Amino acid sequence: MDSEQDTLPGADGAGDATDTLNLDTLRSHLWEAADIMRGSIDSADYKNYIFGLMFLKRLSDRFEEEAEEYIDQGIDEDIAYTDEDLHEFYIPDRARWDHIREQSTDIGATIQKALEAVENENDTIEERVLTSVDFNDKERLPDDMLDELVTHFDKLNLRNENLDDPDIFGRAYEYLIRQFADDAGKKGGEFYTPREVVQLIVECVDPQPGHRVYDPCCGSGGMLIYSAYHIREHGGRMDQISLYGQERNLNTWAIGEMNMLLHGLPGEEIAKGNTMTEPKFKDPASGGLMQFDRVIANPMWNQKKWDKEWIEDNEPYNRFPHGLPPKNRGDWAWVQHMLASLNKTGKAGVVMDNGVLFRSRSEGSIRQSVLEDDLVETVIALPENLFYNTSSPGCILILNKDKSEDRKEKVQFIYAEDQELRESGVRVFEELSNQNELTDEGVAYIAETYQQGREENHHSRLVDLDEIEENDWNLNVPRYVDTTEPEEPIDVSEKLRELDELEQERRETDEKLQQYMEELAYR
Repeated sequence: MDSEQDTLPGADGAGDATDTLNLDTLRSHLWEAADIMRGSIDSADYKNYIFGLMFLKRLSDRFEEEAEEYIDQGIDEDIAYTDEDLHEFYIPDRARWDHIREQSTDIGATIQKALEAVENENDTIEERVLTSVDFNDKERLPDDMLDELVTHFDKLNLRNENLDDPDIFGRAYEYLIRQFADDAGKKGGEFYTPREVVQLIVECVDPQPGHRVYDPCCGSGGMLIYSAYHIREHGGRMDQISLYGQERNLNTWAIGEMNMLLHGLPGEEIAKGNTMTEPKFKDPASGGLMQFDRVIANPMWNQKKWDKEWIEDNEPYNRFPHGLPPKNRGDWAWVQHMLASLNKTGKAGVVMDNGVLFRSRSEGSIRQSVLEDDLVETVIALPENLFYNTSSPGCILILNKDKSEDRKEKVQFIYAEDQELRESGVRVFEELSNQNELTDEGVAYIAETYQQGREENHHSRLVDLDEIEENDWNLNVPRYVDTTEPEEPIDVSEKLRELDELEQERRETDEKLQQYMEELAYR
């Protein structure tokens, strides 16, 4: 396999010792890798192959770097390369990048064996984290394409010493998840929640050092990762929070595991399986569900098959005391699972379709029961067209088992659908070419409105449960927040003057018409 002369910052032999690999360069490089694959596989699948190769290249480069560091410290070269305890991830010979680069045939099989070897040697990435995709499919991944991909990745040296930012892989990973969601449309949107929506939920639930945070349908793990970032941004360390997630889709679960590793969170627990029928996190003493300080999620909206029949016959965890929703809409099943997973002082944030706010029958009965137990703290109405798989606006529910005294028997309603708030002038979202996007300013302002319980005309209001009961337990935000546009004030004297001018123009026109008719002898 040929290797091109590298010209990228941070590449072997490129530039001087001060050259580093920055985020923009890595983003561009990974996106070019997708261009190599276009036409051979579905765009929604690019991520699985590209992230697998990037991960393998990163682990191999870091292993070589660690070995050289040990040799410089006086450790025997053979020990530096063979002692597994010296390395964060041990990479055997057959999985090192030099071996992969040397192959010209059966490249897919070589990559597959390398990924399997890395998993077998490292407990933190066992159980098919890397091998959830198959590089052996020669019809979709012929040798010439894989040769080009390996050569493309060979341009980058992914050692620590070459990185502009220690979190560069996590940030590039997040960017590409977003880009693949764009490129893949609905299929991609199923596993990606826009960064700004994630940030808003995390800011609202405000996880603290020592907390256990859980996402029952974690997808690629973004909400959990942002919870760890939240701790760091407020002066703590990312390892001061414990993260738990569950995901039923195998490929998405593997993406989530890799995402955790690339963000420096190897000890967090991402379980595989159906949360409704097989919740994985249980209290070993009681056998019931594990209890968490914070629960955050963006479950599938209006899930058509959420295992209601199984729940009716088998449910052992008492998760649904408020009732069961219809079998073709699982929204309130997810909400109740989240509530059952909270401890006595716990708080949850969940993204939902707006229908949960007002649909009647069994869903209306569940909503009433949850409200009567005073578990809903805030409803945030989001702008439309924020999400990749739907143009519907959606909403965020903040659930709280330990409301403050001034919030008890009340629900806060926040209307975030105005592009610019009238009183504060804050721009909540931007209209982009394909969809809308919450601004950083908007995220901070909405979160602050929630945290402070702030009331503001046309934007936010605290409402007593009595008023909500009068509205038949409907939580649709415009019922409680005046969202109408103010009418423009009318200057009566100015309008009368305009009428006088129009009347004068009419008279002049009539006179001219009469004159023309007289001239033509039409009297």
